[in-house]
Amino acid sequence: MSALKIPSTENKRHDLLALGALITRFDPGVVPFAFANHYDVHVAGGEYNVAKNLSHCFRMKTAVATAMVENYPIGLKVQNAVREAGVEPYYVFFKNDGVRGPNIAQVWSDRGYGVRAPVVYYNRANEAACLLKFDSFDWNKIFGNGVRWFHSGGIFASLSDTIPDLIIEAMKTAKKYGAVISFDLNYRAKLWAASGSVERAPGILSKIVELVDILVGNEEDLQLGLGIPGPEVTKKTSKLDPVVFFDMIGKVTKKFPNVKGVATTLREVHSTNRHSWGAVLWLDGKSYVSPTCELDIYDRVGGGDGFASGLFYGLLTGRTPEESLRLGWAHGALLTTTPGDTTMATLENVEAFAKGGSARIQR
Repeated sequence: MSALKIPSTENKRHDLLALGALITRFDPGVVPFAFANHYDVHVAGGEYNVAKNLSHCFRMKTAVATAMVENYPIGLKVQNAVREAGVEPYYVFFKNDGVRGPNIAQVWSDRGYGVRAPVVYYNRANEAACLLKFDSFDWNKIFGNGVRWFHSGGIFASLSDTIPDLIIEAMKTAKKYGAVISFDLNYRAKLWAASGSVERAPGILSKIVELVDILVGNEEDLQLGLGIPGPEVTKKTSKLDPVVFFDMIGKVTKKFPNVKGVATTLREVHSTNRHSWGAVLWLDGKSYVSPTCELDIYDRVGGGDGFASGLFYGLLTGRTPEESLRLGWAHGALLTTTPGDTTMATLENVEAFAKGGSARIQR
């Protein structure tokens, strides 16, 4: 297995390009949906979140390749949000017929509170992203502009039968141009079940992971998403104990010798608003474990994408694996303290917390 090589910034238009679906998330705060009359709307998407975080917090040059809807006010709202985030778009446009779509997907996320757990509801009917095919983008032109890192994920892969081939085509081209390739397994049983692909998911995702350098996913993602057997996890097993995760790495690299790194967050949920938070990284044959902190959660959605963003930033900027892990751990933690799927932290906030900062007032 060769070591991870990070491309230089020379003649590179994008530090990272994300491929995924853009969504709007309706957030009623702590009020259950059945009783809510007002919602905040967040423009998001598991893959896009990483690009926005890297642009907004980490001041990197990022882009997103995705489907967009014309003749549709929500499409304009999403385009405005992407523009404001400083993320360069590569859109494939589909025209809304004014009645049936296609549409930008909606996700409804009940934040929960205390002993009431958060719940996510999907409305991805007639989603424009599902119409994307393997040849929807001119990948040679995009990667020819210079891309250091390419990122996609399992949420996007689950949406339709055509999307896995699109991801694979993009990854093959990324590899040809020397970009690092990452993939967040993000296994969501609801989405794979809705597309009738629960049984096929491990085979589909395995074909994708055969091209991946950096894999993001916890032990459940590895087991359900890739069909990799893992040790039985008992109720007494701490969610913060990395032993189970590291025990599975040998099986991952045996099945996918191309994978150079695997990372995930560790989360012990005490209540909806109180978590113990850590993270782990296996890179080039060595294992790294972050500190553990106690989090008072405002909005947990996007914390994993926040972790991935900080980790990728560290690796892209030549930080050590341990420093990169701590940046991911710190950024993911800070992201959960604000509303929405994406970051409101500054680079200075992240670096201070990664070095052992505290919540003492800053004057």
